[in-house]
Amino acid sequence: MSQVKENDTVKVHYTGKLSNGQVFDSSLEREPLEATLGQGMLIPGFEKAIIDMKVNEKKTVSIPKEDAYGEVNKELFHEVKKEQLPDNIEPQVGMGLTSRAEDGREYQFRIAEVNDDNIIVDGNHPLAGQDLTFELELIEIK
Repeated sequence: MSQVKENDTVKVHYTGKLSNGQVFDSSLEREPLEATLGQGMLIPGFEKAIIDMKVNEKKTVSIPKEDAYGEVNKELFHEVKKEQLPDNIEPQVGMGLTSRAEDGREYQFRIAEVNDDNIIVDGNHPLAGQDLTFELELIEIK
């Protein structure tokens, strides 16, 4: 029976949990995740966990934050004056915002803090700084 190796395209069902056991994402109620390894589509720890798995194999892996979304980067927090926000937005902590750069690229932020005249936005991935656990089931090697 073949095993997953670098650059394979695989289909995997997964359930991702935080260190407190809270589920943050799962493919069980939808199609399995399909990805080609070695292309940066998956976090490093997830990709390493799939290597050498066989079809129908299940396992649970713990992925430290360094192999997931990394540490929280303080340089990705920015102050924005409330007057720069669209008039129809009432900023609240946790709310997502999108900003478009001059070159057309979009950046995703979350509001981390709301003050009288400004807000603090966080450009880190929402799971940055978190150790993660994944329950994996390899469905297919293409």
